[in-house]
Amino acid sequence: MTESVKQETAPPVPLRRNVNFQALWTSESFAAVAKETAEFAYPLLILATTGSALFAGAVASAQVVVAGLVSIPAGRLADRFDRKRLMIGCNLARVLLLGLFSLLIATDLVTFPLVLLISTASAVFLSLSQPAGIAAIKALVPPEQVSTAISQNQIRFFGATLIGPPIGGALFGLGRAFPYLGAVVGFVVSTLLLLLIRKPMQAEATTHDDGKRHAKEGFRFIRRNPILLVMLIWVMCSNMVFNHTGLFIALTATAHDTDTAAAVTGAAVAFAGAGGLIGSLVASWVHRHVPPRVIMLYAAWVGPAAALLLAFTPPLIVMGVIIGFVFLRAPIVGSLFLSYVTVLAPDKLQGRVLGAVFFLTIIVQPLGIFLVGTIFDLAGPVAVFLFILSIATPAALTTLTRTMRTLPRPADLEESVS
Repeated sequence: MTESVKQETAPPVPLRRNVNFQALWTSESFAAVAKETAEFAYPLLILATTGSALFAGAVASAQVVVAGLVSIPAGRLADRFDRKRLMIGCNLARVLLLGLFSLLIATDLVTFPLVLLISTASAVFLSLSQPAGIAAIKALVPPEQVSTAISQNQIRFFGATLIGPPIGGALFGLGRAFPYLGAVVGFVVSTLLLLLIRKPMQAEATTHDDGKRHAKEGFRFIRRNPILLVMLIWVMCSNMVFNHTGLFIALTATAHDTDTAAAVTGAAVAFAGAGGLIGSLVASWVHRHVPPRVIMLYAAWVGPAAALLLAFTPPLIVMGVIIGFVFLRAPIVGSLFLSYVTVLAPDKLQGRVLGAVFFLTIIVQPLGIFLVGTIFDLAGPVAVFLFILSIATPAALTTLTRTMRTLPRPADLEESVS
């Protein structure tokens, strides 16, 4: 009896020594870098073969739309089938796709429709694996480590956005097929690491499907849960007007209008992008020391404040720094929100809830990108940032609701749920 009590009260293994989770995290890191490497090379390839910036933009938009639409069935698959096998299958599909694409590039058989087909197909398999990878965290780490584990996941995402493009650019300089061959290597390594995971990536009961696991159950769960619903409404508004692509377009277009040097433009974009990486590095500390309601107050109101400052069109470097403070919140809030999903949604419903979340947060981004570009062309940068202000301010008012003013820590919710 004494020995069993000791086992029950023994502290969990530190996350850094959790072999199964670290294998998943490292696997997903290699896959993320491979994805960013290939995606950075698509516009380079299109410009080199067609000279059309419009075609390059069309490919990027198609990938975002496809990723959003596929998220719904992806969530259902993550609940119905073995998540490890699903992720391995998606990796191998991308290995075959990009391997074939590399061969076609080497033989000069590349056309714009082919690039569009390969890039959107790759986006499909990315979206199919994404809910499974995040849903698996709940099965691989103890409840008290969920927030830390998800915060570490954010480092992977933002680190890949900084590492992948330089790798893609360097490999493209060696040969047009090399970025895609590099991505193939990344996905192969990712697959091998997944094979090292010995613990089941979901509860056994979730693999026994009754045939009635409709994707709409994820949306219903969110609608019935005030924390997820209110936070998701804010996240959707934020993603529409503060997504990376839209703000980077606004920055580069402002630089063009003001005849700012390319080096200064690059530095401004770097300052903006660095905010996300810094946020991912401090997210775990913030979650431990700052109450969720305070996190959301900063996250919600830094947006309108930044939009108002940007409307005065300060020097481009200053604009980059201001946007960096906005991007700082993304990994902190993202990991906090996903922690709530992980804690509140039962394992058998994790995939479908995540699928609904990804669909709703992704699908608004093309609209925001289109509106930013259109408003800039019609009225210039001041109008763009006033438009962003008009969306960000009502969204920030969600912090006045009782739900947001009394946000508990995810770990406290875990105790009440269990």
